[in-house]
Amino acid sequence: MTQRPDTSAPPAAPEAEPDTRLKRSVGGRLLYLFILGDVLGAGVYALVGEVAGEVGGAIWVPLLVALLLSLLTAASYAELVTKYPSAGGSAVFAEKAFRRPEIAFLVGFCMLAAGVTSAAGLALAFAGDYLGVFLDVPAVPAALVFLALVAALNARGIQESLRANMVMTLVESSGLVLIVVLGALVLGRGDGNVGRVTEFPEGTSMASAVLAAAVLAYYSFVGFETSANVAEEVRDVRRVYPRALFGALLTAGVLYVLVGLAASVVVDPGQLAGSSGPLLEVVRAADVGVPDRLFSAVALVAVANGALLTMIMASRMAFGLAEQRLLPAALGRVLPNRRTPWVAIVVTTAVAMVLTATGDLAALANTVVLLLLLVFLSTNTAVLVLRRDRVAADHFRAPVVLPWLAIASCVLLLTRQTAETWLRAAVLLAIGLVLYLLSRLATRREERTAA
Repeated sequence: MTQRPDTSAPPAAPEAEPDTRLKRSVGGRLLYLFILGDVLGAGVYALVGEVAGEVGGAIWVPLLVALLLSLLTAASYAELVTKYPSAGGSAVFAEKAFRRPEIAFLVGFCMLAAGVTSAAGLALAFAGDYLGVFLDVPAVPAALVFLALVAALNARGIQESLRANMVMTLVESSGLVLIVVLGALVLGRGDGNVGRVTEFPEGTSMASAVLAAAVLAYYSFVGFETSANVAEEVRDVRRVYPRALFGALLTAGVLYVLVGLAASVVVDPGQLAGSSGPLLEVVRAADVGVPDRLFSAVALVAVANGALLTMIMASRMAFGLAEQRLLPAALGRVLPNRRTPWVAIVVTTAVAMVLTATGDLAALANTVVLLLLLVFLSTNTAVLVLRRDRVAADHFRAPVVLPWLAIASCVLLLTRQTAETWLRAAVLLAIGLVLYLLSRLATRREERTAA
């Protein structure tokens, strides 16, 4: 998977970056940290225990499987983003491939719905047990205040948001490194149990357990797709994007596997499975003097960072759909000086606030994964369809087998979703269809009036 020109196209001079109303202020390092920070969000901090409940001590196995599945779809994003860099992301790819506005809208709305649903879940995670170490406050009101603060930072500008992300990514990464170091220290003093890392629950099929846990682990890797929605704000996107994308995913994958190994060595899988703060259990079991408050603060930063980056994606997706006239034009309004999509930020934040009252973190996370798998299925198919569309600019090109494998992986993971999760996603998509029809009717009225 290397970046090379599309050899099916005739030689041509390099194509300039497309014009945009958004400000190109994101370089390679900021983009790498943007993706890494999104992937390293609340997933691993909250879901290690859930994974342990499925596979016992072999926590690292489904994490590795989820990484490989994520890399398959990431290759499709690398090709399409460098071929068609625009803020609409997956919706733009669907429109170009299938040339049906309703399909483009559904793909975009799946992405948008997944974003605001994930932000709602992360807000609840922020207001849960980790915050409880510091403050005893009701979860939903605390989540609403948290979302309002995220919106304020988002509205200031993407460069300011990504600078905050850079700091938070370093903090959350240090928390995961700390878990790995604690695992090594426990082993060094002769404690811990290395044998647990290959143990599965008795009476369960290894393949079935790994697949079930991989669905959960997949949530820890989703987030890389949000970077497609800031393509218009990246400098030299065709060169920078693939390096940042694959580098961030591999960095996260290595950390996750090491964290899974350390957690299994230090803490019994049953204890991890019964905790809503599983990595805090590792800190306590290691007993090397790391205060609970310190690690809880790191976990809160991780959750906050994930929510910030998710809301950046959601607002840019709403902006992109408005630019395509698939959502009301008001969502395309930007602040005159900051040049951020302020109406989209307000609306997506309001929807996330409503969703905080509709379910717990696990229910919202399952819905996010299903919605994103539908998006990934569309994107991986679009890569194959658009291979016949020649562009003059050099861009990343994935081996043709990778999109086919990615499609198969999406279908496999979709079959593991429950009927309850499908129903929740169907309700969200039905709302999206109603909004689409209303937007189309408004557009037709405008066209008749202009005629």
